[in-house]
Amino acid sequence: MSQAGFVVIAFMLTAYVLLDGYDLGVGTISFLAGRTAHEREAVMEAIGPFWNGNEVWLIAAGGALFALFPKAYASSFSGFYLPFIMVLWLLMIRGIAMELRNHFEGELWHTFWDVGFCASSGLLILLFGVALGNLLRGVPLDKEEYFQGTFAFLLNPYALVVGIFAVVALAQHAAAFLAMRMEGAPAQRSLAFLRRVWWAVLALYLGVSLGTYLVRGLPSSPWLFVVPIVSLGALVAMIPLLHRGRYGAAFGASSLFVASLLVEAAGSLYPYLIPGYPLGSGGMTIFEAAPSPVSLTVALTATIGGTILVLVYGAVATWAMAGKVRVE
Repeated sequence: MSQAGFVVIAFMLTAYVLLDGYDLGVGTISFLAGRTAHEREAVMEAIGPFWNGNEVWLIAAGGALFALFPKAYASSFSGFYLPFIMVLWLLMIRGIAMELRNHFEGELWHTFWDVGFCASSGLLILLFGVALGNLLRGVPLDKEEYFQGTFAFLLNPYALVVGIFAVVALAQHAAAFLAMRMEGAPAQRSLAFLRRVWWAVLALYLGVSLGTYLVRGLPSSPWLFVVPIVSLGALVAMIPLLHRGRYGAAFGASSLFVASLLVEAAGSLYPYLIPGYPLGSGGMTIFEAAPSPVSLTVALTATIGGTILVLVYGAVATWAMAGKVRVE
């Protein structure tokens, strides 16, 4: 049951990064795609029907972690409390910017909210990437498995590089989405940016792969050697798809690239939810963090049921809101 709980949470977090990842990325590149306030409004409209629903996956994953692995939930808050508060503030700023933007007239107000939308989106991706980098590197835990480091410890070079890679990769993901979703000048600018940023994603992917090897060593499971091949293949496949004008397929390849990275990260962490630092010094496993078998069964059943409902809602919303967004 603990293994099933780990898979469910990994799936929910992957869904969050894939879905909210493209609209966070859209915010990050909004000034690149839209040169005028009217164009940036159209860029926001491209994600308007989806962004609230996409963020449900983050809330659901947090609730699932609390229900399925309460000890890991408590331990993670002991070390990531300040970053979590920063994430909450950035989520609020981002939501306020989107909702209030058109309630204030004037170019200055529109630019003010656009800057808030762009900055909060980029910083959110950076923080999430830094958090993932620290999980892969490991965090110092005491005997009760509570965090013993400092906020400065979390800002180590490896985690920061992972954070930068996350920003660039999701900016590429967002550009692929806008090329597929929009028409007109913002779509063309997104397409041009996508072709340029691809090289940065490739370079950072290779650099982070090397850094992860130095931090964690070789993967312990044979199947983890296959996942990087899938990641690299999906990334390379984007180029011919873009040349052929198959923007929907290119967005699918970008989604596969991002998903395979997260699968590789989850496989590297298993069976740890919070690995200790330095690696090999223990940590909190899924078996230690799980509640009683009865509680775990009830929580897992409710989580799977809720996940199915969210999947159905997301599919219906995507089908209902399909189509191109035009600046006009």
